[in-house]
Amino acid sequence: MTLPATSYQGPVPLTGGLEAEIEDDTHLVGSKAQAIRIGRIRLLTVALVFAVSFSVLAGRLIELTVIREPGQSLASTAAAPTKSTAGRADIVDRNGILLATNLLTASLYADARSVPDAAKAARRVVGVLPELSLAAVQERLSSNRAFVWLKRNLTPSQQAAVNGLGIPGLHFRDEQRRLYPHGSLESHVLGFTDVDGNGISGMEKYFDQEMRDRGPRGQALQVSLDVRVQHVLRDELSEAMGRFRTKGAAGLVLNANTGEILGLVSLPDFDPNHPSAAPALARFNRATKGVYELGSVFKVLTVAMALDSGATKIRGGYDATKPIRVARYTIRDSHAKKRWLSVPEILIYSSNIGAAKMALDVGRDGQRQYLDRFGLLGRPSLELPEVGMPITPARWGDISTMTAAYGHGLAVSPVQFASAFAAMVNGGVLLPATLIKRKPGERTVGVQVISERTSNQLRRLLRAVVEKGTGRKAQAPGYLVGGKTGTAEKAGAGGYRRKALISSFVAAFPMTAPKYVVYLLLDEPQGDVETHGYATAGWTAAPLTSRVVSRIAPILGVRPQDNESAPVQRAMALPLYSRVDSRGRNIAVN
Repeated sequence: MTLPATSYQGPVPLTGGLEAEIEDDTHLVGSKAQAIRIGRIRLLTVALVFAVSFSVLAGRLIELTVIREPGQSLASTAAAPTKSTAGRADIVDRNGILLATNLLTASLYADARSVPDAAKAARRVVGVLPELSLAAVQERLSSNRAFVWLKRNLTPSQQAAVNGLGIPGLHFRDEQRRLYPHGSLESHVLGFTDVDGNGISGMEKYFDQEMRDRGPRGQALQVSLDVRVQHVLRDELSEAMGRFRTKGAAGLVLNANTGEILGLVSLPDFDPNHPSAAPALARFNRATKGVYELGSVFKVLTVAMALDSGATKIRGGYDATKPIRVARYTIRDSHAKKRWLSVPEILIYSSNIGAAKMALDVGRDGQRQYLDRFGLLGRPSLELPEVGMPITPARWGDISTMTAAYGHGLAVSPVQFASAFAAMVNGGVLLPATLIKRKPGERTVGVQVISERTSNQLRRLLRAVVEKGTGRKAQAPGYLVGGKTGTAEKAGAGGYRRKALISSFVAAFPMTAPKYVVYLLLDEPQGDVETHGYATAGWTAAPLTSRVVSRIAPILGVRPQDNESAPVQRAMALPLYSRVDSRGRNIAVN
């Protein structure tokens, strides 16, 4: 079938009911779209509100679980006075070991106006903090004051216990508590701070403002101490103090060529974390504040000034046959040889008679000038507030000149004497002692107080004392120790007390080129069976020195050497210039 041909004339127009129906459907579709748009906007708004709410909750949750200390009261952010505990810089030893730092703690205070029942609240607070006084707490909570302290520096468990009470008006405040990780080990050097962070003693007081200026995030204060040396020093002194039943002890290790103090101990000591628990005597620094008549260690200085001034020569000597009697005083020798003694023998056998006569040759004025040059007549310079002033004779006549020659009638501190002794063995240069680590390459400025030649002679003399004299028990195999004993009677109301002794030993090592000085002091030691009842330095302080040197030398990198080797023997060779024959009889008397 053939379809009829038609022509396309465009779309057929819609007419009548069909066109109206289509218009109604179009209107319905437009209303639904608008409703959907409105619904979406509302959903987005609700979602945004929920997101903001959850963000706030999440932030609060982080504050409560991460930032805020466990058990910290939500009321701790209440208005409180400006913090009084200022942040302080850390303190570290010469190798960077932490010695003092800050610990964030919470302190408990109250707005007494907001506490509903002061008596009841006080009982509950004291129930969890029994160390507090009930009367004192109740008085503070009844004061109607906006701010009253109840307890500073709570432990976390204490804070949680107080927070658990839920008492209105109690709040916590963040503070910084000073912490000393090693306890009493460096107590007399570091000192301590009070509860408000103020330096009260030691380097904490001396550098108080500087520590505040640096702040907890600033550069740490680096001291000259070596914790390892400090530990050995305290360990050995503590053992000796117990063994010899002493009243106290002190000691220090000094770098002879820089003046840096590597160890400084005073016993008894205290825990700077709890300084109020220690008696006043334990807080007294015997090494820097205490001044003592040190006895025969002063003979080293007497020989030094006599040789350096030309008052005598190394080959010279003095007649020590009989005691010296001046007015009502008698000077005698404890190890009397009752003969002429050469200068080396006077030091080796520790002759008071020989030292006294030597001092008279130096002269009163000469002696005073040398002692002043050695830094022993004025207050020493050291980075501590606890520094003692020497006690010198009121009238410096011949008797004072003679007694000062062997360490009586003149009192100085151990650190002051150790500095002077370092100059005797380091080439004759007096260096200021310091508790601050010197910077690498820092030039150390000192004062030449004796000639290098005199210093070299003293090294040999001091080695001879340990090899042949009163210091034999100070030998430390491999480390070539030289030194001198010192035993002094303590002064009392009625004169010197024969049984109350200051026994000490001063040493340097290695004597071929001294690097370190060790000075150890025992206050009123008591002899035991091993010492045959003797409490003098040769029996107490000398063997103590041997143990200390043997332990610290490897730490300090001092390599052991053969003391009997030809090079060492040549370096330390020293004739005694004695005037006795093979039977010990005098050949001649000066």
